[in-house]
Amino acid sequence: MPLLEVEDLRLYYTTPRGDVHAVDGASFAMEPGEALGIVGESGSGKTSLAAALIRMLPANVARYEGSVLMDGADLMTLSNEEFRRAVRWKKLSMAFQGAMNALNPVLRVGSQIGETALLEGMPKSEVKRKVQGLLERVGLSPEVAQRYPHELSGGMKQRVVIAMALVQDPALVILDEPTSALDVSVQAQIMNLLKQLRAELGLSLIFITHDIALVSDICDRIAVVYGGQVVEQGGIEEVLASPQHPYTEKLLASLPRLHSDVQPEFIPGTPPDLADPPPGCRFQPRCTYAFDRCAEDPPLLPVGPGHAARCWLRLAGS
Repeated sequence: MPLLEVEDLRLYYTTPRGDVHAVDGASFAMEPGEALGIVGESGSGKTSLAAALIRMLPANVARYEGSVLMDGADLMTLSNEEFRRAVRWKKLSMAFQGAMNALNPVLRVGSQIGETALLEGMPKSEVKRKVQGLLERVGLSPEVAQRYPHELSGGMKQRVVIAMALVQDPALVILDEPTSALDVSVQAQIMNLLKQLRAELGLSLIFITHDIALVSDICDRIAVVYGGQVVEQGGIEEVLASPQHPYTEKLLASLPRLHSDVQPEFIPGTPPDLADPPPGCRFQPRCTYAFDRCAEDPPLLPVGPGHAARCWLRLAGS
């Protein structure tokens, strides 16, 4: 049984300009122990997708619907209170983007890591042991629990945020840009830590980033997001070696090559306005392959075992 099955998930925000279609019909699935990379440009809906899954939503939600099954149970049927008590942090947790802003500057690190466990009734002595054990697991000294966030480096803060996500032993952790704003050497340390945690704890990961190179280092599968939609998904090797959506092709072509004279390409045009998305395929205005049928919204079309792309070209070429 899949660990997570998401079908036609939608999350719209109300704004003065109209509803923003931040997540517009996203569908994907994950097996236990799998790592899924969510890749796309800034503004494509990656973080909103994470917010929809963990149900930490702003006050201006206009539409929130779809199917989210975890271990076969439909999470969308739960009330907010039931979801908080039974799912968030226990089965599904999240390490938020920007560790610098995710931590409360006036609380000691240990208090922040153990807060959710303490609220659930875990004895203080057990919480203290749990926090010290998690700090050691993420490569920090237990004495870090007594420090304030401003006393830590960027890499140490990121490790603390990861420890916070693990405190109630969830099966699935969402990591939103976990290496952004970190030096390259520190990025490598965090990536090695995530691979180690995944191997030791059997964690499933949703890894959100705009960096395809990072996804290829840790993930088994990849979902490419554009304009609030999943436009391609499949095994990491299949998608990177044989991209089937023009947007994925452009993303890969924008990467610099270490042993090649081919210059990186840029993607022409601008991302769609999600308050007024273009009709049909969201990528159509920027696509060099666009043809008449692109005025219709394409479904995810199978292009191989476990590989699908939201592009009419795949149907035309079959």
